[in-house]
Amino acid sequence: MQQLSIFDELGDEFKEYKAIKSNDWLWSFKDYPQKNGLKVFSCFAGGGGSTMGYKLAGYDVIGCLEIDKRMNNIYKLNHNPKYNFLMDIREFNNTPNNELPKELFDLDILDGSPPCTTFSICGKREATWGKLKKFKEGQKEQTLDDLPFIFIETVDKLKPKFVVMENVEGLTQGNAWKYVQRIYASFKKIGYKVKHWLLKGEFMGIPQARHRIFFIATKLDIDLDKINMAFNYKPILFKEIKSKKGLPLPKWVEKLAENAKYGERNLENASLRLRGKASFFNYCFVYDDKISPTLTARANLIRWDTKNFLSKQDMLSVSTFPQDFKFINEAPDQMGFVCGMSVPPIMIKRIAERLYPYLKLQ
Repeated sequence: MQQLSIFDELGDEFKEYKAIKSNDWLWSFKDYPQKNGLKVFSCFAGGGGSTMGYKLAGYDVIGCLEIDKRMNNIYKLNHNPKYNFLMDIREFNNTPNNELPKELFDLDILDGSPPCTTFSICGKREATWGKLKKFKEGQKEQTLDDLPFIFIETVDKLKPKFVVMENVEGLTQGNAWKYVQRIYASFKKIGYKVKHWLLKGEFMGIPQARHRIFFIATKLDIDLDKINMAFNYKPILFKEIKSKKGLPLPKWVEKLAENAKYGERNLENASLRLRGKASFFNYCFVYDDKISPTLTARANLIRWDTKNFLSKQDMLSVSTFPQDFKFINEAPDQMGFVCGMSVPPIMIKRIAERLYPYLKLQ
């Protein structure tokens, strides 16, 4: 059943409070609008989720920074960046300014999504903080929990008008809160005001429950409290966006899925019934009459209707990627990794549209 608010039942005088019906999750690269003259550079660019969002809002994304060669190849294939830096952000920060393009020192927005595995509520969290490890987000040993502060060093180096930094909801929970305090202090030290919001994709026209923390910082004389980051879009149920059929499950997963009962969140109880052990928490069901759960990098979402993994089209749709996005490797886990590690483009589009009035006057 479609979720309604009290304002949906009232007259036109309350229309500004009614939830907005959205279908812009369905798009292709030809739908990019005319450029608005504002420039963005994307760090930790991945497959380009943020890049596509800014472009959908009319911004010119002039380049990217990415450590992972596989991701960078996908980025180049789909976005053809003017400036492409395949390197650790620490190496970029140590590059002399006179060796970098002048355009990078005249940015309207510096965008960054520091890899967030160490802050995920589903991960090991504190056990990985400060530890060198070869994470899936890169191709060499590195620490991840310090990357927000390394990114703030990039801010200090390039001095953009605005900064948009994204991370997982878990960054504000438990002991990780001390990182938020350090982020505020670090921005203040370099002369930037900052504010953060917890934004929920399901209220932004995203066909999945995806919650992310966004830090917005500026060196301009702007009151960040006046920037409206409240969104009220109608939830998009999976039946509204799904393809006809998904991708096949491995036999052992299929057996567990067949033993599951309607309404169960994941395979935990099926595993308990069949194996005597509660496990497979990350294999979650997607129901037609509900919003899709978060698509993670593991791509372990199972369609209840067909007992399949999500199809390529399903992954693109729940992630608000364009339908003509090109993957180099179309194995389910590889497509899921690209989509699951990316910020949904429509999420960034919404944020970029809210920032535009403040930037166009500068």
